Amino acid sequence: MNTIWILVDGDRQIGAARKALGDLADSAAVLAVGPRDLAETAARTGAETRWADPGDLPVEALASSAAELVAQEGPRIVVAAPTSGGRALLGAIAARLGAGTVDGVLAVRPLSDGGAEIERSGLSGRVVATLRSAAPLCLFVDPSDAPAPAAGRPGSLDTADLAGNGIVRVSVEDAAGAGTGVADASRIVSVGRGLRQRDDLALVRDLASALDAEVGCSMPVADDLGWLPKEDYIGRSGQHVSPRLYMAVGISGAPQHLEGIRDARTVVAVNSDPDAPIFSRADYGIVGDLYEILPRLGEQLATR
Repeated sequence: MNTIWILVDGDRQIGAARKALGDLADSAAVLAVGPRDLAETAARTGAETRWADPGDLPVEALASSAAELVAQEGPRIVVAAPTSGGRALLGAIAARLGAGTVDGVLAVRPLSDGGAEIERSGLSGRVVATLRSAAPLCLFVDPSDAPAPAAGRPGSLDTADLAGNGIVRVSVEDAAGAGTGVADASRIVSVGRGLRQRDDLALVRDLASALDAEVGCSMPVADDLGWLPKEDYIGRSGQHVSPRLYMAVGISGAPQHLEGIRDARTVVAVNSDPDAPIFSRADYGIVGDLYEILPRLGEQLATR
């Protein structure tokens, strides 16, 4: 069966999937995992939609039963956004179908042999690679720049009864004294691989405290090193921020990071490389060693 499934746990993901799939989206079916209004939004685009309500369970708890449901339809392409829930669902489906997975998908075109030609972003957005693969395929599309889903002819909306796999959410609460996070912060001090070791985060936190700012980071600091939580990572597939002040410390300025700060009002960059791409976006730039500059900035702020 040639049905294409779109898995969503955020409405922008519907627009992202339709944009990447192009004409193929017209025959797509949607499995919406999350609030009912997600499924209703999908159905308004004309898609045949099935809705699963996780209730008090995390989306990840429905991965196994979602994989069984999707496998029964025998799809050749399944797409999802690279959120934690999307990765869990699509990973389970890929394992069940024996399908290959591709990240950073920009566009999909069907081939006459039943496979697909895929355009994907590589090297942090610096290149676009074209791949050809046989079906089935599980593809991750980035919803950050996706258009809002457009309404079309009404589609069907049915309920999918997906069982949890024993994962239970006990409680979710803010840590005592925790800040509001980078997403809505008016000031952010963000750190990259220019920092030599985890303990040196104290320098960044001291400066952020003096500025009454939140601490953010580039993708490698969260994903590769694990020095900061992934929710503090700023970039194309991380947080998109719009602070009044954004200070990039030891961040080279890869395209995916610049995408995440495009709405920042004032950008200050501190980097030892005068040719670092971050300076192309900075309103103010300081070329030098962050280990010398940050303490001096802190001293100046303390006198004010």
